[in-house]
Amino acid sequence: MIVDDEAGEGGEGLDSAPVWMAVGDLMAGMLGLFVMFLLWTLVLQADMAADLEAEKQARTEVTQRLDTLEQVLAAPLAAGRISVVNGRIGIRGNVLFDINSAALTAEGEALLAELAAPLDKYLRGRDEIVMVSGFTDDQPIHTRYGPFQDNWELSAQRALTVTRALVTAGLAPNRLFAAGFGEHHPSVPNADAASRARNRRVEIVPVPRSRDGAKPPQPPASAP
Repeated sequence: MIVDDEAGEGGEGLDSAPVWMAVGDLMAGMLGLFVMFLLWTLVLQADMAADLEAEKQARTEVTQRLDTLEQVLAAPLAAGRISVVNGRIGIRGNVLFDINSAALTAEGEALLAELAAPLDKYLRGRDEIVMVSGFTDDQPIHTRYGPFQDNWELSAQRALTVTRALVTAGLAPNRLFAAGFGEHHPSVPNADAASRARNRRVEIVPVPRSRDGAKPPQPPASAP
């Protein structure tokens, strides 16, 4: 009987040992999962913090860039001769050109000469170039009024005229390029004579210099 009791007690010990081992393994596994989840959470938070900081820095740089552009153009801005919206310098077409013409008016030539020095100052030390964009209203071109076949040709020639005037006034040719958008990017609906006058315009926009494989500059959003 004594032998049987001892054997029974020993058997219980042997039977219970694997249970505790299994519980221990389970706890160790859960602890490991917790540690992995904690590490993943910490890494994710660090990445989010880095992304937020990078976004904040990018916004700060954009704000500083726009502030600098407005500062160098303070004089023509104060005189109401140009507008600057989100880094886009807008000039009404009637300041630069007569209707259906790509020849600069005297006022337009003087204004571009005034803009060249501030733009040159802004571009120094920046890896940017200036995009000169021409826009028209939606009225069709009548060939009897000029040599242009359509608004696209007129807007492109006006952009080239402004580009050449800026080069003549001192901007380096390799810091400029021209594009014509015709009537296809109105700043306001062409509802009446006043709105069509607003859409006949030239925009001068500093943009990042395109690199190999980089996304090329996009057509600028219309300035009001």
